[in-house]
Amino acid sequence: MKKVEIHTDGACRGNPGPGGYGVVMVSGKHRLELSQGYRRTTNNRMELLAGVVALESLKSPCRVKFVSDSLYVINAMKKGWLRGWKARGWLTASKQAVKNEELWKRLDAAAAPHQVEWAWIRGHAGHQENERCDELAVAAAQSSGLLVDTGFEQPEEDRLL
Repeated sequence: MKKVEIHTDGACRGNPGPGGYGVVMVSGKHRLELSQGYRRTTNNRMELLAGVVALESLKSPCRVKFVSDSLYVINAMKKGWLRGWKARGWLTASKQAVKNEELWKRLDAAAAPHQVEWAWIRGHAGHQENERCDELAVAAAQSSGLLVDTGFEQPEEDRLL
């Protein structure tokens, strides 16, 4: 299996507000940077979407080291929160609906074919790839031509039609 290191970050100008994600993927001598901005979203959605986009872009099963400064993402994967949400029918331990359910489902499906090691790092602490992801995410959030985050802006019933 090919080894890939994925670094991700999300950014939001206001929460909610314009947001973006940044991804840096490294495999051997190869490097890929991805980013996109959205006109109205949340920081947590961008943190999640960064991981979704990165994992969905892999063309074959890989050994992945997934590095993020988002405890929201890393804890859900390492501490079994995601497994619990699924087992409870997408309810939290306090019986509330899981926020960003559609993105969690996509992340879960995108991670499934891979052997993923989930790793947290402190953000804004000088880690080169994390700093680059932050630059990409912020630039994407400030860019023109921002996309609509339909999972955030449209009510669920409208998305189903």
